[in-house]
Amino acid sequence: MALDLFAGIPVSDYASALAWYERLLGDAPAFFPNDTEAVWELGEHRYVYIAVRPDRAGRAMQTVVVGDLDDRVARIAGRGLEPAMRERYPEGMHKVTYRDPDGNEFAFGGLSS
Repeated sequence: MALDLFAGIPVSDYASALAWYERLLGDAPAFFPNDTEAVWELGEHRYVYIAVRPDRAGRAMQTVVVGDLDDRVARIAGRGLEPAMRERYPEGMHKVTYRDPDGNEFAFGGLSS
């Protein structure tokens, strides 16, 4: 079964959100559908996007499971962002959560040393 994902994040200020997500994700967006949205491709057919929706901003929660959690968190720190929260789960799983300027949560999960 094919699986495509477009996960949206409502933001209030496009310019500040765009800059923040470029720092978090380490790259410019893959494309811009219009003047109020930006889309990053996280994997084949798996996208996350910001969209100006001030009335809904700050309520999104995304978690992306990765195989390189420790390295990813270190690279993000090198770009000037620190996690808002770190959680440990049974069997070695960890979740590292970041909060954008609106308070939306974007987390990375995976095994950690």
